[in-house]
Amino acid sequence: MNHYQDITLLPDAEVNPGFLWEKIYQQFHLALAENKNSAGKSEIGISFPQYKKESFPLGSKLRLFAKTAAELEQLNTQKWLNRLTDYTHSTSIRGVPTTVTQFAIFKRRQFDTNPHRLAKRRSMRKGESIEQALKHYSGFNDRETKLPYINMVSLSSEQSSCKSRHRFKLFIEQEIVFEFSAGEFNCYGLSSREQAKKSTVPWF
Repeated sequence: MNHYQDITLLPDAEVNPGFLWEKIYQQFHLALAENKNSAGKSEIGISFPQYKKESFPLGSKLRLFAKTAAELEQLNTQKWLNRLTDYTHSTSIRGVPTTVTQFAIFKRRQFDTNPHRLAKRRSMRKGESIEQALKHYSGFNDRETKLPYINMVSLSSEQSSCKSRHRFKLFIEQEIVFEFSAGEFNCYGLSSREQAKKSTVPWF
């Protein structure tokens, strides 16, 4: 990962950060899916330089990484953000600083956040009634993950009617490491969750 490009989100009084992240990240998901390699993976990695440092958990900056400047040029961020130019600022493609000593792994975490589904499983596992199991998950929404997330729409439902589109929360977890690892990025620009295929991005 030798080159990068920063995208800064510019929310205002009418457009909040959460809404902007949803729209912008959905566009990059589409872009990475369209530009995936022959193995179905992305050559572009994504970083969140302000992760948990700002009032909004993901901050207001998205950083794209690639091995070469040509790969970022081919991605063509202007094409994918052409309807969001009033709410984003893109830098030129730059070289990664040679002084970088830390790396980050950004990966997706998946959680079952439906208390009724969890209660049903608990009921079957422990022989409790559904009512008893539901009590165990009372206040569940307060206890669910505190990881930053982006609301997304599944690509498989992009052409579906609004009623049938599959919406979900893309939870994003960060791990700081001190060694570079060239694994795989998925079409969210996030590292593979498999230990042997974890992929880092420079952290600065």
